[in-house]
Order: sequence, then C-alpha cells, then structure tokens
Amino acid sequence: MKTKKAFILLNGAEPAIFPDLSNYDIVCAIDAIDGAYNHFKLKNIIPDLVTGDFDSIHAIPDNIEVINTPDQNYTDFDKALSILKARGYINIDVYGGSGKEHDHFLGNISTALQWKESLKISFFDDFGKYFFIEEQITLTNVKGRNISLIPFPIAHEIFTEGLLYPIKNETLTFGKRIGTRNIAFNNEVHISFKGGELLVYISNI
Repeated sequence: MKTKKAFILLNGAEPAIFPDLSNYDIVCAIDAIDGAYNHFKLKNIIPDLVTGDFDSIHAIPDNIEVINTPDQNYTDFDKALSILKARGYINIDVYGGSGKEHDHFLGNISTALQWKESLKISFFDDFGKYFFIEEQITLTNVKGRNISLIPFPIAHEIFTEGLLYPIKNETLTFGKRIGTRNIAFNNEVHISFKGGELLVYISNI
C-alpha cells in the first residue's frame, strides 16, 4: 500500500522554488508569526489544510480546511504533525523550516527528533536537505555533494562508505567533534551507527 506523503510549509525562509505539489497527498500551511499561508497566497498556491493558532491570519477561503490549534504548550509544527499522523501521513517533507529567527529553526529540529520514531521527516531549503536517520541508510545520487553528520548530542560507532574522509567506528559528540563538510566521491554513500541520534545534511550541489 502506498504511504501517504505530506508537504508542510513553515514560516522560515520561503523557498525560491517550490517542489511539484502534485506529488503530495496533502499540502499544509502552518500559521506562525507571519503566517506560512500568506506565502502560499503570494504564490497563488491553494493549500489543502491550514492549521495553527492563527495569530497572523485574518481571512482564509471557505474551500480550505482550517484547524485551529490554540494550545500554546506545543508549537504549531508539532500540532500539525499530530494531525497528519492521525490521518495516516508518514512521509513529511518540510519547507521553510530554516531561515529567519534561529530559535524557530532549532525548535523545528527538536520537534523532528521527537517524532523520529513514528514519522519520516525531511527538511528542504534552497541549499540542501537534512533529516534524522535510523541506524543505517544508503544515500543515492550524491556524488560531489557536501555531506555532514551532526550528532544529537551523541552518535556511537559510526561507519561510512563513499565519503572522501571516511569515518570508521567513531563516536561523534555535539560540542566536541562532529562530521561537517565531508564530500561524497561515490554516487552512493552508506552510513551506519549504533546508538544515539544522527542528523544527515546533503547539499544540493
């Protein structure tokens, strides 16, 4: 059975180019300080769902589903993920997760880590893609791209294949040693680790 896929636009830096939204089963705008829905409006894109606390949106067309989530104990991003998970969406592509105020960016990373066990969340911006991985992954079509490995806060027994500077049975620790700005010399890169949490960043070029 096909896994349902969702597109989320947060209120960070608006992407210069939107992906083909027809590839998604639902398109969701998250209200925040300026309102991601307003970015859609400027691009003449109609989302399927707008959700958040609506502190910055004043008028939404009747043909768009609106879910008001005023609980301030959770971020609008976290509340949107709860809604999508309840509806069976597992693969979540997030745009606008970085840029603008850095506390929002860090909060979005924290939220993604909290949902890592039940959702496959990938962030995209104009420079690359980043996501938390399970204990092993093979990246494809990455030759020549920058690959960074960021532990949160620690990742044990890391092995890589296909990187210019291989990592062999090493532990990375945030605040001590992390694995930024490596380069893929193969079209495929294999990464594995045992224990902890690891964020992978892949540059666009």
